[in-house]
Amino acid sequence: MSSQPFVGFCEPTGAWQDREQALLAHYAMPSAQSRGRRYPEPEHPYRSPYQRDRDRITHCAAYRRLSYKTQVFTGSMGQEHRTRLTHTLEVASLARTIGRVLGLNEDLIEALALVHDLGHPPFGHAGEQALQSCLGDQGHFCHNQHALTLVEELEQRYPEFPGLNLTWEVLEGQRAKVHPQGLDQGTLLETQVVDAADNIAYDTHDVDDALTLGLLHLEELNHLDLWKHAQAAVRRRWTLSDARLFQTAVVRQMIDTLVGDVLHTTRQNLQRHEIRTLADVLRAGRLVRHSQEVSQQQQALERFLFQKVYRHPLLLQMRAQAQEMIGQCFERLLGQVERLGTVFERRAQTHGEAVAVVEYLACLTDEELLALARGAPPRILPP
Repeated sequence: MSSQPFVGFCEPTGAWQDREQALLAHYAMPSAQSRGRRYPEPEHPYRSPYQRDRDRITHCAAYRRLSYKTQVFTGSMGQEHRTRLTHTLEVASLARTIGRVLGLNEDLIEALALVHDLGHPPFGHAGEQALQSCLGDQGHFCHNQHALTLVEELEQRYPEFPGLNLTWEVLEGQRAKVHPQGLDQGTLLETQVVDAADNIAYDTHDVDDALTLGLLHLEELNHLDLWKHAQAAVRRRWTLSDARLFQTAVVRQMIDTLVGDVLHTTRQNLQRHEIRTLADVLRAGRLVRHSQEVSQQQQALERFLFQKVYRHPLLLQMRAQAQEMIGQCFERLLGQVERLGTVFERRAQTHGEAVAVVEYLACLTDEELLALARGAPPRILPP
């Protein structure tokens, strides 16, 4: 990473500045106060800095490849369940809803949501664990850090600089996810909102996908308070004989419950800690939270998902197969870095051959990894 300092933006004038001034709460992050970009660029005439970040992320190759990467369930199990891309879009949607109610910067929220899972390798967390095993004591692989590597180094879309040259706030928001307690220490509310939306999305949608795929049955969820309360609310409103329609209604009610609770609790926290300015936010700990009661219900759901879904024999079998393939591909590509393209050749020179191969494998889609495992030659990834 370059040691060149970030350069702030000049005093703005224009439509987006007026809009932010009219709509944002005093504790939100205004674009005009951004710390800027590592490589100076002229201000855009009609897009805010965070709008440009969002657009750069959605136009990059790594973002498009999320469409072909596992969220929890692989493509061999069907086409209706979530991929890493659809999960990302659902997180962005939930986060923008929460942010709008709280008067936060929606453009920054959307950029943070779109980048948050950009670094996931093929086959999700199974792939992440396999790549860490490949590195051993030669390094550490973490999908949150790999997202930063992608947007700061690996993406090659501009002649003036490596990466996407995103604003400091988006990079720092993603960097906070790398460290276990990073989100509890002086982070923007926009960053905290995306983290809360991420948890809501994967908890509820993993239930939905597992039910749709037949890995769970409705009656197995009846002991979970979050499910029970949502189910009761649906039954008070409708009489639904169609199981699929009932399932969709209950999942939607769970989302409403979780979003409503995080909004209510966050507002209480803002009042309790007398948060009036952005500086107040940065001095406080985590403010975007669920209530204790709902947090306990959410944790119970997550424990259930871990035991019944993530440890399901079918998924464990697929995880083992994916990890074996990744290990084989890693061993095969060692000593052949020159076949991976100039970007990864340079990474091998600066960070070592093992790191370069792992980063290359992390960029692949599920299908590309499968093809490589079957003996196909490694392809040079497009920018």
